[in-house]
Amino acid sequence: MKGIVEERAVELGEYIIKNKTTVRGAAKKFGVSKSTVHKDVAQRLKYVDPQLYKQVKQVLDINKAQRHIRGGMATRLKYKKT
Repeated sequence: MKGIVEERAVELGEYIIKNKTTVRGAAKKFGVSKSTVHKDVAQRLKYVDPQLYKQVKQVLDINKAQRHIRGGMATRLKYKKT
């Protein structure tokens, strides 16, 4: 069972890097919760594949820096439709 979790962490990390996606996007694609994705890429991946972890961290840091902008755009679209 332990090996499967590490494999999933690597797959999630590679997916996030390849598609420059968010934790939510990866969670939706893999059918797991945001919490699971975050734990896999932020904690487990550090020990399984440190190099991949650094790359994923860069993408997640960019997403974190941009999330207030995306949230504002989503709110704007929501109220523009009504």
